Amino acid sequence: MTADPTRVLVLNSGSSSVKYQLLDMRDASRLAIGLVERIGEDSARLVHTPLTGEGAGTKRERTERIEDHAAALKAVSQELERDGLGLDSPELAAIGHRVVHGGLKFSEPSLIDDEVLAEIERLVPVAPLHNPANLTGIRTAQALRPDLPQVAVFDTAFHTTMPEYASRYAIDIATADEHRIRRYGFHGTSHAYVSRKTAALLGRDPSEVNVIVLHLGNGASASAVAGGRCVDTSMGMTPLEGLVMGTRSGDIDPAVVFHLGRVAGMSLDETDELLNKKSGLIGLCGDNDMREIGRRIGEGDERAQLAFDVYIHRLKKYIGAYTAVLGRVDALVFTAGVGENAAPVREAAVAGLETIGFAVDAERNAVRSDVPRIISPDDARVAVAVVPTDEELEIAQQTFALVGDARTV
Repeated sequence: MTADPTRVLVLNSGSSSVKYQLLDMRDASRLAIGLVERIGEDSARLVHTPLTGEGAGTKRERTERIEDHAAALKAVSQELERDGLGLDSPELAAIGHRVVHGGLKFSEPSLIDDEVLAEIERLVPVAPLHNPANLTGIRTAQALRPDLPQVAVFDTAFHTTMPEYASRYAIDIATADEHRIRRYGFHGTSHAYVSRKTAALLGRDPSEVNVIVLHLGNGASASAVAGGRCVDTSMGMTPLEGLVMGTRSGDIDPAVVFHLGRVAGMSLDETDELLNKKSGLIGLCGDNDMREIGRRIGEGDERAQLAFDVYIHRLKKYIGAYTAVLGRVDALVFTAGVGENAAPVREAAVAGLETIGFAVDAERNAVRSDVPRIISPDDARVAVAVVPTDEELEIAQQTFALVGDARTV
């Protein structure tokens, strides 16, 4: 009797890129990782790294014209085939897809069928940059392996537990309902994974722990997680709201949009471009890399210092707000590229918050590591932690669990 398949391919399809990982769910090990970028261009690039077999760890790179997502996935399949890991392998159990926006309907991962596809497409107006690319990846994968279960894992799903008063905006309720205007939140797979791992780090069940999660990358978001359930999050109807980010403004007076239209003559598209791609750190100082900003601060650059200070000020406001929302905080956790690697950001974010229980130990904070760790003093009232995120593993685990459940029905 043949054993059940245990591999899951995770796909994250962007408008001109596909990131992928192949995992074996028997031990959550990675078998291969890769990226296809600049799809549709003559100089498209595929970078593939097998993590098992003779060539383990040896990066392979191809630069060629890759016409569309179908061609990209075929190229990925070829690279996997070279490693004996092809998409036609009987060991492949499912393909898990990151889908950015699931609205209110999807609070759990979903086996993809026509109804699920239609709902993802219906949400395109509230996620015009992401859902179309996610749909393209799904349909391409379905065409390559129509016999294989395909699972959608939604960035918004973890946040569907927010109470109505946290997800509502104070605008005319009929208008809001007609146009689906509310706070949805994003980075949900990261917040789910990290909050659960933080509870494990504390040696407690997630249901017993209240956590503030700071997912700090080029995109950044905060969440308040009470007993394993999200009760508030910083991103809103789109990923623009909330924290200062690499190129996004985060929270801003909505009247700025009106002002720029009336006084500067900017169109809605131009304002959209400004707030999403020319604001945040890059708007304040011309750099969105925290390492470069830190270097410039060391040289006395005032604009870099201002960008850092604005960034930290916003973080402190959310830490304080979510402390009030939760009432009791057991842990504050930093994750993602900046959160995991920028010790000065972690130190500055909690500086001055000692009276409400937050502090870091300088030596612990300075340690660089890829394992979850506590960086607060032993006697701190609130544990401050660094927990590396793993969105691909979270997607793979949710996908594999759902496929396994479907088999037993």
